[in-house]
Amino acid sequence: EKKKQAKRLEKQRSKEARRAEGTSSFEEMIAWVDEHGNLTDVPPEERARKAQEVKLEDIVISTPKKTEVEEAPLRGRVEYFNASKGYGFIKDLATTEKYFFHITAAPAEIAEGRTVTFELERSARGMNATHIVFADQKN
Repeated sequence: EKKKQAKRLEKQRSKEARRAEGTSSFEEMIAWVDEHGNLTDVPPEERARKAQEVKLEDIVISTPKKTEVEEAPLRGRVEYFNASKGYGFIKDLATTEKYFFHITAAPAEIAEGRTVTFELERSARGMNATHIVFADQKN
């Protein structure tokens, strides 16, 4: 009986000591998961208050912004032209690639074998030659 009484007193003393220290409240035991999946003791409301608003201009990406650079027109030779159907092909002199063109993008006197300058434009079927001008002509 004396041992039981001593245990009760010891338990009571340790309980009072914990109350006096004021530790281990329920709020102190809670842990939250942050946006990266890590455990933290900071509640989401406080993290939201601390978060800074990010401006779009402050975001830096690895590729530089595209600047408007005027490219020199490509040079090529008319490989094929069908006047009755209104289309042809220009072979780029630098890369030997062939590009389709429509008569509406070419001068009226266009013919096979003529050297021209042109620009490229993407279409549903691939790259097309546009703004075709004879190489010996200036704009």
